[in-house]
Amino acid sequence: MKTIASTEIVTPETIRKNKIGPKEKSRQIWGLIFISPWILGILLWYLIPMLASFAFSFYEFDLVRPEEARFIGMSNYVQLLRDPLVYESLWVTIKFAMIAIPASLALPLGFAWLLTAKNLRGKALFRTFFFLPTIVPFVSVVFIWNGFLNTQTGWLNQFLKQLGIAGPDWLNSTFWIYPALAMIGFWSVGNAMLLFIASIQGIPNELYEAADVDGANSWHKFRHISIPMISPIIFYNLILLMIAIFNYFLVPFVLKNGTGDPANATLFYSLYFFKTAFTFNDMGYGATLAWILFMIILMITIFLFGTARYWVFYQYEEA
Repeated sequence: MKTIASTEIVTPETIRKNKIGPKEKSRQIWGLIFISPWILGILLWYLIPMLASFAFSFYEFDLVRPEEARFIGMSNYVQLLRDPLVYESLWVTIKFAMIAIPASLALPLGFAWLLTAKNLRGKALFRTFFFLPTIVPFVSVVFIWNGFLNTQTGWLNQFLKQLGIAGPDWLNSTFWIYPALAMIGFWSVGNAMLLFIASIQGIPNELYEAADVDGANSWHKFRHISIPMISPIIFYNLILLMIAIFNYFLVPFVLKNGTGDPANATLFYSLYFFKTAFTFNDMGYGATLAWILFMIILMITIFLFGTARYWVFYQYEEA
């Protein structure tokens, strides 16, 4: 298709000269036809429900009696500000994030660093083993970990017992429940590990060779070459992890049947939103909780993008 050069003055004559012909129009029409299922899907399953939920947040809306819905303005938002469970569930989410995010970044990065070592044999086999758990249905994984972390019969506490250590009550302690949930999350680090492996393998060897000439050891090369060069992938995984943590729902729901036990230590914000909307059928207040969650994630994402220029290095970025 012809395009108008950037130095050419746009006049009616040039527009007529570069007018799209019938063949180009036909291609554009067929292109729109082919992508129409995705456009329709975005409208039906994302945009329209989002707008509907925003409207619901201004209503007292019961799922069981939708015909009794009534407009109440900002009352749901006022109720949210006065709701102690909102702050408690947010604090639960933040506490877990402070443990899970660093661990879920460090572990796959460590695996990737080890699996890119030159003298390691069987790399492909190890990568397969580390990635395989990610294809197991996560509900099944939660039940497996429930047995593994059992206080009396769990393999982890049995192993600690052989070492003379009394294993903690992983799943019923308000302190140990967060490390336990973080360990369950380690089951799915395979995707992040593969991204880190690909990014580490993309680092030019010349940088490591220059570091060897300067007498740098492995830690110096990892700290001053590898980390800066793969910082875009670290940033990408950080964003995904942050969004996933604030939407953390499946594991506490299956592990504790959505009760929030022990002592609301697993009452994550997403779980509280789900119970409000679909257990208590208060869709109006549930939609309000969902939109506040959306705004929190949006603000944190904007903040992280604002800090990226100070620590994320793009190899081909213009100076």
